[in-house]
Amino acid sequence: MTGVQTCALPISPPGRGAIVLGMGSLGACRLNARSDLDLIVIYDPQGVEASEGRRPLPTRSYYARLTQALVTALSAPTAEGRLYEVDMRLRPSGNQGPVATSWAAFREYQEKEAWAWEHLALTLARPIAGPSEFQSEAETFRRAMLARPHDPTELQKNVAEMRDRIARAKAPAKGGAGKWTMKIGRGRSQDIELLAQAGTLAAGQACSDVADGLDHAAAQGWINSHGAQTLAQTWHLFWTLNLTVKLLTDEDLNPEALGQGGCELLLREVGTDGLDQLGERLESAATSAAKLIDAALIP
Repeated sequence: MTGVQTCALPISPPGRGAIVLGMGSLGACRLNARSDLDLIVIYDPQGVEASEGRRPLPTRSYYARLTQALVTALSAPTAEGRLYEVDMRLRPSGNQGPVATSWAAFREYQEKEAWAWEHLALTLARPIAGPSEFQSEAETFRRAMLARPHDPTELQKNVAEMRDRIARAKAPAKGGAGKWTMKIGRGRSQDIELLAQAGTLAAGQACSDVADGLDHAAAQGWINSHGAQTLAQTWHLFWTLNLTVKLLTDEDLNPEALGQGGCELLLREVGTDGLDQLGERLESAATSAAKLIDAALIP
């Protein structure tokens, strides 16, 4: 028939398809204006060895290409800039492993090979795309992994070691610039989040809320209830400031470079009268938080 076009039917992916796990800030629903996306792509071939179509691909290659296409779509430069940076280092075996992981391999890795920090990362994981039944199965597995018994003393030791490695790898600037650091450093938001994740894991829970995680740490006897409340308030202070800063600049906070309007916005968000007062408040809060975390991680 003249003028009639036929559309090819969509080709189903091999097996059950793939899901995307959001990790880190994405998984915890704590993205800011400059966040990257921590992703893990998991596929279930269900014994299917190759894709369909005119040029079939081995299943592993099919999902590797699908993952690469996803990353390109999210991170490729455009006239309007990048949509997101994508980080896939949290997948099993990190950058040394395949970009997409089979469901069987993911489960085996988490059950038999994963380190404590990888189970900590699971406290922030969340299925965000893919077949709904597959997502539900992955979430059930995640909760089961977190519910497995974890020795609190061994967990304290592991988290203390992780904290030291993070400090060596991502040491904040010294002097005046360091006091404006919101995320990285002793007593800053990432440091507090690490203790909250440890408390969540020790309790066998699957919640990513920082305050709840700190309450779980208190239930383990690592800190008292007042310390948990203090850390939660400190985290909220740094988190609020970091959200605001990321709306203004992609650089580290430098009040002198923000201009009057930017500085007034920062001060208004946290209810502080001046930059000197804010700087002192941040340093005092971080120092107190660091001491609480130091004590919590000594078995």
